[in-house]
Amino acid sequence: MASNPSTGEKKRPSSLTARGVSPPAPKRRQQSTTTSKAIANFFTPVSKKEPEKMSWRIVHDSLLIGRYRASATPPITKSPLKRQRIAAFDFDSTLITSASGNRFGRDAADWKWWDGSVPGTLQSLHEAGYIVAVISNQAGIRLKGDPKTVKSDQKRLADFKGKVSAVLNQLDLPISIYAATERDQYRKPRVGVWQELLEDNDLESAEVVDLENSFFVGDAGGRPAVAGGVLKDHSCVDRDFAANIGIRFRTPEEYFLHQEPRPFVREFDPPAFLAKAFGKAHSASTISFAKTNPIEIVLLCGSPGAGKSSFYWRHLQPLGYGRVNQDILRTRDKCLKAAHSLIEEGTSVVVDNTNADVETRSHWISLAKKLKVPIRCILFTAPAKLCEHNDVVRALNEGPETNPEKRTILPRLAFTGFASRYREPQLNEGFEDITKIDFMFTGTKEQQKLWSKYWV
Repeated sequence: MASNPSTGEKKRPSSLTARGVSPPAPKRRQQSTTTSKAIANFFTPVSKKEPEKMSWRIVHDSLLIGRYRASATPPITKSPLKRQRIAAFDFDSTLITSASGNRFGRDAADWKWWDGSVPGTLQSLHEAGYIVAVISNQAGIRLKGDPKTVKSDQKRLADFKGKVSAVLNQLDLPISIYAATERDQYRKPRVGVWQELLEDNDLESAEVVDLENSFFVGDAGGRPAVAGGVLKDHSCVDRDFAANIGIRFRTPEEYFLHQEPRPFVREFDPPAFLAKAFGKAHSASTISFAKTNPIEIVLLCGSPGAGKSSFYWRHLQPLGYGRVNQDILRTRDKCLKAAHSLIEEGTSVVVDNTNADVETRSHWISLAKKLKVPIRCILFTAPAKLCEHNDVVRALNEGPETNPEKRTILPRLAFTGFASRYREPQLNEGFEDITKIDFMFTGTKEQQKLWSKYWV
């Protein structure tokens, strides 16, 4: 290191000398992803900015609604004498599919048209005067805040909004999308989302909608698998949704590709169930269950939604039976203590729980032996899909007749859990007798009409 002659201090070598005299390499210019249009828009006064084409709103922390404002298009001439036609479509696997080939898109960019004819077909519908809308179940999106999953929830929501915006931007048509995110009245096949669509378009009067010429297109049509690798539909909710509204249903293959309809199967068909039940010419009035002992325990056994509580209120409570229910008392021990007290008071007891397995029933049989009273069993035979249907009808239709205890929709685990634990009751467990009860609908014509809809 060189010295400064005047001070004797050592001088730091020049960087130029140390690195040579060659000029520095020119810096590589980074390609900007910000467009000149975006920069210009940033500096444009708010009053002069072009409004966003996509707007979003949320209804009841459950239904996400997006509305696309299209570019200026020729006005559609509508006759005031004609009723409004609606063309509604499912989103995934109907209008679009994943570009990656995965069942679900990885992000907002992972999509392509389900078929090349989709954009032109929707354009033609709009020009013909149809209201074009998208109605989709989106269980993977959460609109309610959850601190444990907030980051993943925000990403899924942002991906969905980004994908929808990209799709509707390509169409550039005035279309709204309705995404049901919870298991409530908005989720297909339930029709809450349809009512929201009508209100958004000022079509609240049923007379102004042309149901006969409106339709819904979706991939969930209940079609079984076909040889050659054609998979079965994941459900029948799209077909059932259209049936609930009273409009025609088409699959994407039928509507866009003009293929012949394939057979379909419903796991549970409420109208068919009622027709078959009434055809047997037997009704709730033929149910025979009598109190055979001064004091006794009656154990109900059956899936959630099988009709146990309704049976108690209609048939057993009038006979003077008291009731214990674990949904209300929360634990089995509290139920046992409550039953013990009622019997000591001289009141017969109905145990209104599922009582699915031998071990659970044994607690009540032991109590009956301890108190030296007979124990009987009523077995409710309703199958799982019927029980799920009853549960949803009860939960989503408040009222003293349909839902006197204000119960909410049970998780599917409640039904699958019962099925996995269930062992049919046997007399040798200690029962005096076992009475089987098949589910029978009882109610007014209005309640029957409501029950006959597709809910699951």
